[in-house]
This record gives sequence, structure tokens and C-alpha cells, in this order.
Amino acid sequence: MSAASSARLASSASGSARVRWSSPWLLIAALAGPGCADDGGAGEAGSTDDEVGASEGESDDTSTEGADGQTSGSDTDTQGETTGTDAGETETDAESSTDTDTDTDESESDTSTDTGDALPMLPLCGTPAPEGAQLAPALPTYIGCPLFEPGEVNVLDTGGGDRSFILVAPTDIADDEVLPVMFMFHWLGADAEKFYDRAEVQYAADYYRFIAVIPDGREAADLVPFRWPFAVTDLDFSMEQDFQMFDDLLACVAEQFSVDKECVSAMGVSAGAMFTSMLASRHGDRLASMISLSGGVGGLIKPWEEGGNIMPAMVLWGGDDDFCIAIDFAEASNQLESDLEGNGHPVLECIHDCTHATPPFEAPADQPDLPTFAPTWEFMLAHPYWLEDGYSPYQEFDALPAPWPDWCAMGAGNAVERVGECGGSECQ
Repeated sequence: MSAASSARLASSASGSARVRWSSPWLLIAALAGPGCADDGGAGEAGSTDDEVGASEGESDDTSTEGADGQTSGSDTDTQGETTGTDAGETETDAESSTDTDTDTDESESDTSTDTGDALPMLPLCGTPAPEGAQLAPALPTYIGCPLFEPGEVNVLDTGGGDRSFILVAPTDIADDEVLPVMFMFHWLGADAEKFYDRAEVQYAADYYRFIAVIPDGREAADLVPFRWPFAVTDLDFSMEQDFQMFDDLLACVAEQFSVDKECVSAMGVSAGAMFTSMLASRHGDRLASMISLSGGVGGLIKPWEEGGNIMPAMVLWGGDDDFCIAIDFAEASNQLESDLEGNGHPVLECIHDCTHATPPFEAPADQPDLPTFAPTWEFMLAHPYWLEDGYSPYQEFDALPAPWPDWCAMGAGNAVERVGECGGSECQ
């Protein structure tokens, strides 16, 4: 895992860690030990139309190795403020009263904590689960998995017949590297390749160390007019076929790569976001988190189904004017938030002012190399499956740490809508 995707210590928020097994401070205590590794950052991002940038938060260096999630390579010097952050190296200073020095063959860790005033550190996918935590179920199986080509369009015989998808993996995977998995469901007027390009997924996978699976939606001839089955008029068997596709793709990816089953997430945009809500509420037992970008439930969209796996959710939309093809995405997103919080799911809310368009995440001038959609990748990495139901590490902060913009906040109704320039609606 690159330094940019290691555990983050915010310098602008305030608050104290909770005394609970899911608290990040208990993770720090549990993870204190030898280790040394640093994969460093990836190369520069290319440019795409309507791309999204984001600002990177401060970090220390943490990497994981082995199926057991052993943590190594932790470099932290704590005394007051965070400085010198780039994609490959971070020096962190925070005031404290306790110093712990750990000498290893290749690295030295000086970790200081103040359980009264210090800020919590975000746990990441790949850290060991606390004893007694609920783990993700076993990965699904598939007989006769073909060999997938990363970065290419692949085909798998699955729910509804042959389904095409793009598989994205880091270009330099270590033999013992265990990788999170993000499923990405595109919008109505797109396909897997367009989502792959728009989100600069290869660069993000190299930078944050994860696998992405980007399926193509259905065609109208498959009786799925919106490419993904989510509408009240869509037949249930179409939805079950796409759920089977999810299982089969995950099974075959796990057969070819070392997959972290504690960190499987789903993200969708518009039509893909509405299907993501169907997947999370009806077939989400293996999901650690979900991300809805201009999606939602209710009205013309099938409702959220109660009783499923409790997971953190990021819900984003483009303000009151986020409207496209007879769907009010502000209303649908608000309904989704209500259903999520009513069933114990922690919600991180983001509201921009660009209507039905690419979220206007912006990278600061001193951190131009963050991948597109940086907050979404970091949301996935901050929420392993074993976190206590109803808990998100972002709840520990008065204000979200970088790379989150100030128009995002924890809790439904808490985000302050962005005010700024936009490029207009991208409804299609």
C-alpha cells in the first residue's frame, strides 16, 4: 500500500478517541510492532474530460502483507502538526505524553498518543480485526474461472449469459499483497470503458492499491431499459441475475488474485448508483461499504430493503436541481439517507451544486497528484467489514479530514451545499 493510502492523522479536526473496540486508538495499540515496507506513490495522473480531482489528507506510512492482514512499514513521529506530505513520504508531528519506540531491521517507529486530546487515526482495510469482531463471510465460488486480463475488456458466463467487464489491478502486485476490491457500476449513457477513463481507475488502483471490477450494464433487449435493474418496472429475476454476476465476478477475481474479503465495496453513478442501493440492501452480505453518487431509492426506484448487512454509506448528489429523466436525485438521495440511518447505517453526506454532473472535487495546488475520486477510494479503505455496526471512523472528527471537501459531513442533513462554478448538467 502506498504512503498516501496509509492511516491518516488529521491536523485540523478536534476530539478524542472513543473507548471501544472499534476505536482507532485501540487499533494503534494492537498494531504496535515491527515492520518495514513502503511501496511509494504512483506516477502522474493523465487527463480526461470532466474528471474529478481531490485533496489528499496527511498520512503516515503503513503497508499490509499476507492474508492474515499483518501490518508493516509504520513511520510516525508525533509532536504537534503534520508537515511534508506527498504521495510517497509523510512526517507527522502531534503533541503527546507517551512515546513508544520500535526498532526494526529497516525502519524505526516513534509513536506517541494522547488519549485525552489527540485525534483518532483512521483504520484502513488490511489492518487486523480485533478479537471477537464479526468478519465477512467466505468468498463465493465459481467452477471454471477463465484467466482475466487486467486493463482489458473481459467476458464471463454468468447471470443472464455472457457479461463483459473491465478488470483493473495494480501494475506491480507483490507476491504476498492482499488487495481490496471495488465494484463500479456506470451511469445510463456510459459503459465500463467510459467509467474506467473518467475515473482514472488504473492510476487510482496503483496509487491506493486495490482491484476494481467495472461491469457493463444490460441492453434494452434484456428488458432492462436503464442498463441496471433498479426501477419498479424491472423484473426481480433480472436483479437476481445481476446479483449472481456480482458473486461470480468476485469469485473469479479472488481465484486469480489475493483478495481482502474484509474490504469489498460497491460504488455507482446515477443509474449505477441506484443499482448499488439494490445490491447493498438485497445482496450486500459481502459488502463492507457502499457509495451512491447521484442515486437513491423511492418513487420510480425500488425501495431500500430492510434487514440486510449494516455498512457505512457515502451518499452524494448535486443539490436540489439534481434531476434527470424523470428522477429527482435530491429527493431519492434524501430517502436513501433516511432509510440508511433508520436501519443503523452510518452515512457520510456530500452535496455539491453542479446538478446531475461529475462531483467537483478539487485538488489543492500542493497536492496535484491525487487520483480522481480520491474521497471515494479513501472511503472504501477506511471501512473494513469488521467495524462495529453503526460505526465509522469519520465520526471521530468534528470536521472531515483531507481529502474531503467542506461540502461533505457525517450524518444526513449535516453537509453544507457547495457554492462555486460548475460545467452544467451531464444528464444523458
